Amino acid sequence: MLEARHTGIHRPPLYKVLLLNDDFTPMDFVVLVLQKYFGMSSERATQIMFQVHREGMGMCGVFTKDIASTKVEQVISYARQHQHPLACVMEENE
Repeated sequence: MLEARHTGIHRPPLYKVLLLNDDFTPMDFVVLVLQKYFGMSSERATQIMFQVHREGMGMCGVFTKDIASTKVEQVISYARQHQHPLACVMEENE
């Protein structure tokens, strides 16, 4: 019979990706970003967009550090290409 051994392997820390509200980015653009980069349905993306609008921020998802960082860069780059100041940040998930 094999014994289970503790290998000391830990799960990597996870990071929340957040969109921040601004007064200039159109709501439909925020919905598009949520669908395009986070695979959300139109309904879910609209819910998150309204959360960003009302509460100042909304969570797009929780990912490993590399994936979260890539998504932040993709969103910011896409927003700038379309002349929108949409801010996207990541923070460690507690």
